[in-house]
Amino acid sequence: MIHNEEDVIRLVSEDEWMMDILRRTQSLNLPDWWVCAGFVRSKIWDVLHEFDERTPLPDIDVIYFDPSNVDEETEKNYENLLKMSQPTIPWSVKNQARMHAVNNDRPYLSSTEAIAKFPETATALGVKLEYGKVVLTAAHGIEDVVNFHIKPTPYFSETVERMKYYHQRVSKKNWKSIWNKVELLQME
Repeated sequence: MIHNEEDVIRLVSEDEWMMDILRRTQSLNLPDWWVCAGFVRSKIWDVLHEFDERTPLPDIDVIYFDPSNVDEETEKNYENLLKMSQPTIPWSVKNQARMHAVNNDRPYLSSTEAIAKFPETATALGVKLEYGKVVLTAAHGIEDVVNFHIKPTPYFSETVERMKYYHQRVSKKNWKSIWNKVELLQME
């Protein structure tokens, strides 16, 4: 079972495929890097649903924070390096120092701030390696993800426009069709 953040760290640490992803990402020496979102959430849900096989991911979200170089082409170069190291992985690399402009927001201060502003609390998760050990960031805790609750982060709850995007995204993702215990919480 998964009861706390240490359990999530253990799950990732014991998964050789995930550790390989983390080592490949770490080899880029990106500032303030994380592998996040579905990479972590799907692992937790797969384990809690007792799946024998990993649910395929549409992408592996790698983020970093480098305000000194916000050129999108740099992200593509990092993505290509990862693709060369492991071409079967659907890599996606984004510098969070430029994503505030894409999201019509004030500049982010770090990758962890950006993760906190992901649409769902259950997806606002990231992992990375520090000194050979897995580190987890969970801006809104892990309670929602381990209880299969889908709800917006406080950031997405702030405006009608963001909530509209949130609802469209959750509908499109249709997570319940994969993980039948998932429950979309209605927000008041």
